[in-house]
Amino acid sequence: MDSGTFFFGTTLGCCLIAAIALSSPALANESDWDEEITIVGERFREKQATGAAQYISQKQLEKFAYTDIQRVLRQVPGVSIQIEDGYGLRPNISIRGVTTERSSRITLLEDNLLIAPAPYSAPSAYYFPTAGRMHAVEILKGPAAITQGPYTIGGALNMVSTPIPRASKGNVVLEAGEDATYRLHASYGSTSDSGFGFLLETHQWKSDGFQDVDHGDGDTGLDVEDYMLKLSYAPVGSPHMIDVKFQYTNQDSEQSYLGLTDIDFRDSAFRRYGLSALDNIHTEHEQQVLRYRFKFSESMTLSATAYNNQHERDWFKTEGIDFDGSANAGEMSRTSWFKIIQAVNSGDDIGGLMPDQLQGILDGTTDTVAGSIQVRSNAREYFSRGLQFRVDWNTGIGNSSHSIQLGLRFHEDEEDRLQRNSSYHQADGRLVLDDIGLAGNAGNRVQEAKAISFHVYDRIELGNWVFTPGIRFEDIEQKRTRWETRTGKTNDPSSRADSNIRDTRQNHTEVWLPGVGVLYSLTEEITLLGGVHKGFTAPSNSPGAREEEAINYELGFRYNAGNVSSEVIYFLSDYDNLLGECTASSGSDCMVGDAFNGDAATVHGLELMIATNLFSRGNFTVPLNFNYTYIDSTFDSDVANTDFFGDVSKGDPIPYVPQRQFNLSVGIEQNRWAVYLSANYVDEVCVKASCNAFEKTDSTLTIDLSGNFDLTNSVSLFGKIENLSGQEDIMGRQPYGARPNKDRTATVGVRIHF
Repeated sequence: MDSGTFFFGTTLGCCLIAAIALSSPALANESDWDEEITIVGERFREKQATGAAQYISQKQLEKFAYTDIQRVLRQVPGVSIQIEDGYGLRPNISIRGVTTERSSRITLLEDNLLIAPAPYSAPSAYYFPTAGRMHAVEILKGPAAITQGPYTIGGALNMVSTPIPRASKGNVVLEAGEDATYRLHASYGSTSDSGFGFLLETHQWKSDGFQDVDHGDGDTGLDVEDYMLKLSYAPVGSPHMIDVKFQYTNQDSEQSYLGLTDIDFRDSAFRRYGLSALDNIHTEHEQQVLRYRFKFSESMTLSATAYNNQHERDWFKTEGIDFDGSANAGEMSRTSWFKIIQAVNSGDDIGGLMPDQLQGILDGTTDTVAGSIQVRSNAREYFSRGLQFRVDWNTGIGNSSHSIQLGLRFHEDEEDRLQRNSSYHQADGRLVLDDIGLAGNAGNRVQEAKAISFHVYDRIELGNWVFTPGIRFEDIEQKRTRWETRTGKTNDPSSRADSNIRDTRQNHTEVWLPGVGVLYSLTEEITLLGGVHKGFTAPSNSPGAREEEAINYELGFRYNAGNVSSEVIYFLSDYDNLLGECTASSGSDCMVGDAFNGDAATVHGLELMIATNLFSRGNFTVPLNFNYTYIDSTFDSDVANTDFFGDVSKGDPIPYVPQRQFNLSVGIEQNRWAVYLSANYVDEVCVKASCNAFEKTDSTLTIDLSGNFDLTNSVSLFGKIENLSGQEDIMGRQPYGARPNKDRTATVGVRIHF
């Protein structure tokens, strides 16, 4: 069955079901929809979860008005971040020690639907939902995460979009800041007495960027346009509900894979080499969702959802250099900038050139020969679509109550690469084009996947006990086809003819993932929790690569009394095989798409969270939130050099997993104004298992300050300073060289509700 037939069939099926709704009067309320698009639900429900779960509400998001999801997630214990661009456009997120790169090892969702460009065949998140338009953010860890596959070792991250309001309501946020940064977030919606609801929303975000490019006046910023339309029909009186969502994002950002040598970083952390002057990524993302819900009774509901995501990107970025320019653009035997920066850092030579000569190329003070520098057009198209069903049934058996959830999903996705290498040379610090190259000379291939998954999950309440047994099944077919390059015409059929196939590879995976969580109410204030589940990461199509599996355990307690809420959880992930997959963003010298077995590994740690009011009198309060994470992650055996993890010895650390981190937020709140201070500390991390002096980041302490003042009940002013102390630390070394945190940035704005 081809892709178009698959989605047409699933959408038609959903439409036929939904059409029944138009023949009856209707019944629903806003909370019914919330149950469909959230995992945990409102904040009080996190305390009832048998696994670690956090819900960041709209009110919490407004405290700092962050547009960077990485800053938002600092509030959550167990979550680690690998900083790359400083804006969180393509974040690298890890939960409980899984690989950070492009958030490819966690289940990414928007409104409880898979949102990565191709979650199975190419899960790297080159698209991430615009954080500044979100209504709430949810993070789920532990055994409950098996309802949200396919990535269940770390957990799931769900971005909750703005809901359709029950009454006419609108919001406008206008913001301006340093580096010519401007933001507009506006929405308006309503629900009529007849049950018709709508929401219109846009989020516009522009900036010139906080870095400066050598020998040029180009900016390093972004231009993001995001639009959304939601429609719903759910009048009172009928068991039928239907809603539709259309979302579109257009992003243009001057982002590069090229970082700095350590000496250059210490001298000027926010500098960028002129070699990256042409680096730019343009993306377009479209989403269509049709959701139908039928309420059989007060105890049973059925939902059916058809979803379609299409994503297109083209990332122009400098890849490396061929010193004598003897190879053509498609076949050049280049040296990556990663190797050159490593050589300058360590004082080594490459290709007969000494470190000072290599530094001259980076600085732009040394001209290069014609055809020597490679710039790649990383053009890719993705789709991700499917149909999922869910049944929720609440019933009682004897003295126990059961909340049973059955889920079934048919899904397919694809990544289509037709990439071009062009050759340039450097003259007077600027890049000059020599050969545009042929389309497909840097990659002419399609990766595709089809998956069927289902889960059964039961929440059993019996006296002071809660049990949540569940099981998930994944059946995944993956395939890759590569073609040889014949012409430079992207629409020439011969470039994708059967006679032009270079090679194919495929695999088929079936896996059962059981799990169980337990809650016990020791007292009204203290709840004990524990759980165990089998975690899974979908393998790639690379021959010989095994799927990543781990047995995961957690044990802890929650304390809630008065104005104090706390949670302490110990977790352990016992990996049978830690999987590494080569991508361009990894900065590794390996074939993109290849996967590497890291064999056995152990990740264990502690998550601590406390929320309280230090002082409260009348309308004056001093809220405090603190979370702390300790993670010990190690390889359990020696692994020969994989070109991805490095040369691994037993006991070496897993890359990009900080051992200690904490976030402390304290505020002063009064009727009409509030001030908040956030301090976030992260240990240095190793970026390779070998972890030499130039394979580490800096430990860092980032302080943000924000405040707001209500002019009226509907108008408030706000301001913030990110990175208040102006820290200039190495936050990452991937893909090619040292990368900084965002510079100190001040912003002011106004928020209007009507």
